Amino acid sequence: MPTSHPSGWAHADGALSHNRPGGPTWLREPSDPNEIVPLLWSSTAEKTDGVLSVGGVAVTDLLEQEGSPAYVLDEADFRARARAFKDAFAAYDVFYAGKAFLSTTTVRWLAEEGLHLDVCSGGELTVAERAGFPMARIGYHGNNKTERELARALELGVGRIIVDSFGEIERLERLTTGTDLRARVMIRITAGVEAHTHEYIATAHEDQKFGFSITSGDALEAVRRVHDAEGVELLGLHSHIGSQIFDSSGFEVAARRVLALHARVSEEIGVEMAEMDLGGGFGIAYTTQDDPSDPAQLATEMSRIVEHECKALGITEPRLSIEPGRAIVGPAMCTVYTVGTVKEVALDGGLVRTYVSVDGGMSDNIRTALYDADYSATLANRISVAAPVLARVVGKHCEAGDIVVKDEFLPSDIAPGDLVAVPGTGAYCRSMASNYNHALRPPVIAVRDGKISVVLRRETEDDLLATDVGA
Repeated sequence: MPTSHPSGWAHADGALSHNRPGGPTWLREPSDPNEIVPLLWSSTAEKTDGVLSVGGVAVTDLLEQEGSPAYVLDEADFRARARAFKDAFAAYDVFYAGKAFLSTTTVRWLAEEGLHLDVCSGGELTVAERAGFPMARIGYHGNNKTERELARALELGVGRIIVDSFGEIERLERLTTGTDLRARVMIRITAGVEAHTHEYIATAHEDQKFGFSITSGDALEAVRRVHDAEGVELLGLHSHIGSQIFDSSGFEVAARRVLALHARVSEEIGVEMAEMDLGGGFGIAYTTQDDPSDPAQLATEMSRIVEHECKALGITEPRLSIEPGRAIVGPAMCTVYTVGTVKEVALDGGLVRTYVSVDGGMSDNIRTALYDADYSATLANRISVAAPVLARVVGKHCEAGDIVVKDEFLPSDIAPGDLVAVPGTGAYCRSMASNYNHALRPPVIAVRDGKISVVLRRETEDDLLATDVGA
């Protein structure tokens, strides 16, 4: 990510440096800019005469009915990805990441597909409760759970609480002592393994806010305290090494360290822990430079790692859990925008960049500005015979860093009124969306078999002013 600048990252040296005629080195000029790359899209996405359809619904028809911009959620694809992880990791519990995208509709889909659910706030827990999700299949994350949040989780009977600090262990003991409540917990461990991803989403190295360090001895001490706490049941250890991970190499090192601690707990404390969570955070394809592994391959590799390490340590394999992260909902959703302004800007060296401004931006997808994330895009409403041009898709907000897609080849005749669709926006886009510049958050529209249904409706100006007591 570019060096910090007080006016925002886009002002920093090198922030907007993709200025060569062909864009970044991995981006190739397409032979036909009307085609879509299947790897980047949900399974039902296709183009007919240049018009993108998802779930049998043309996005032109969808936006005519529901307005622009809109998140388009492919229900069949979402369910298929959920089933693929459940089937591949049949001996594991598979936890969907509520923080990636959560609604009562998708929670009901997860319940029907037999998955578990991770939540990390009282609000996410409320969504699960409203949807009727089985509380025994919920894991509650978070590094700063309040006593009120923990009390509610215990009263609802959540399946496990992932403890993150000594203070949290003390809170749970206070809440359960002298009551019929019982806290079933896993202890989050920092294994000292850093995933090769953006610094902000590599969460297992030592200098970070999550978990108990193995190397400092805090992890073993946390196990002792949980074991001694009244009303607190120790299920096992939890490890998470990051997000947008494409292979199992990091998990091999993490599993070795966490299983070694698992064995020490048995030897030194005399506790046989029945479970272990290896995290996940598996990657998806945002652009053609990404090459994610399929669930079956990941399951084979991770199961082999655990089996090998347990044999080497002479211990029984615990029941395992994984957390696929964005890998279920991320590819299942795209965002469709309407073009408002097209502008050519001269750059140094005689280069020209085409800026395509759309009716959304960082309020519905902050990831490009926040993580310097890459996305792809396609013209979605018509076929074009014009030559491709290197373009930058930007939003309508009053920020130089309001960029949706940094570099993409689009037809050179792209014009106001055209539709542009961005794939891979299911994870963290709607869940991190904001009302910046008092923008209204777009709806989430599910599509399947030619039918549409509203998952989250479009915000209105009345919604915007609902908390403004002076309005």
